[in-house]
Amino acid sequence: MDYKRPLVKDLVSSLKKKLPVFQALIGPRQVGKTTIAEHVVNELSYPSVYASADSPLPPGPEWVETQWRRAELEAQRAKQPVVLVLDEIQKVRGWSESLKLLWDRARREGKDIRLLVLGSSALLLQEGLTESLAGRFFLTRCPHWSFFECASAFDWDLNTWLYFGGYPGAAVFAQEESQWKRYVTDSLIETVLARDVLQMQKVAKPALLRHLFALSAIFPARILSYNKMLGQLQDAGNTTTLAHYLRLLESAFLVSGLELFSQGQVRKRGSSPKLILWNNALINALSSKTFKETIGDASWWGRLVENAVGAHLCNSLSGTSYELTYWRDGDKEVDFVVTKGSSLWAVEVKSGRSGKMSGMDEFRRKYPGAKSLLVGAEGIPLESFFSESAAVWLEG
Repeated sequence: MDYKRPLVKDLVSSLKKKLPVFQALIGPRQVGKTTIAEHVVNELSYPSVYASADSPLPPGPEWVETQWRRAELEAQRAKQPVVLVLDEIQKVRGWSESLKLLWDRARREGKDIRLLVLGSSALLLQEGLTESLAGRFFLTRCPHWSFFECASAFDWDLNTWLYFGGYPGAAVFAQEESQWKRYVTDSLIETVLARDVLQMQKVAKPALLRHLFALSAIFPARILSYNKMLGQLQDAGNTTTLAHYLRLLESAFLVSGLELFSQGQVRKRGSSPKLILWNNALINALSSKTFKETIGDASWWGRLVENAVGAHLCNSLSGTSYELTYWRDGDKEVDFVVTKGSSLWAVEVKSGRSGKMSGMDEFRRKYPGAKSLLVGAEGIPLESFFSESAAVWLEG
């Protein structure tokens, strides 16, 4: 595939310069981080060294030292800067401490190693960066593919993207839905759970983690109390365990449990979460419905549209100063609430789904400074909303 994601241009611009920081690219599995790195090194005139730590047994810090030595020898041979790409770096034991020593030594000795590290676990990568490498990196987030990108690369229309989601590697299977479902389930979902979550974290109940993910796919864009989850899941333990597992799923860019909005007080972390999957492919791969059946089910399609809006907000606003929640009071509800400093936006999705009492008027009455944003019918057309970063609609 010749399509280049917009991030390529930004990384090329940064790596052309000798900066006091290295570049860190973080994002979900199978969204093209390695391909981005390949495009970047191909566009630069410098020699490069690439290595991946994505192996069944996590390597130790000697792995980082070995790849660094390879880059130093290449720089000596070529007598010019070298781009060193370290993929799935968060899987290396003690990677951040080892990288700190090597990076600081190279700067003292005047060696020009242009470093790009890639990672698919937000929790582990950012922990390592902030604990040991503070002030030494520039973090770039690589989100799931947007509608605009899939339309540009695969000529997909909106309904196709809303069903098949934004995994470029799965696009080739879209014409054969059963194969597509198997590919997403086996090569994406299972790989992320087994290698990015269970392998990297101490999970006492791995079956529960998988069941929690499956439950989220059954109830996308739904507010589900922890007590209800406990009733749906076997060997569920307690609400603290479920909340922790939800955060692990979020660190792998799979599922977020949005909290209930409250202003001027400490948010209650035990509030019922609103489940948002970061890519609609994660929902439809586990569903028994076909593309045609899904479009024909107005209520379910409305859930997918609302989840896609939430996923777009999660992908676009992740790592920014924006905060994403939802609001509900009795039978009145606002789909999403976005906060930035003192600014407040109430986002309502108009997908034609019945049975939902909009709480926009009540929310605006309680929070008169809030701005309204309607997405879908009577508001921003879905194609327009998904074609821009969510931050574009919140500016001004």
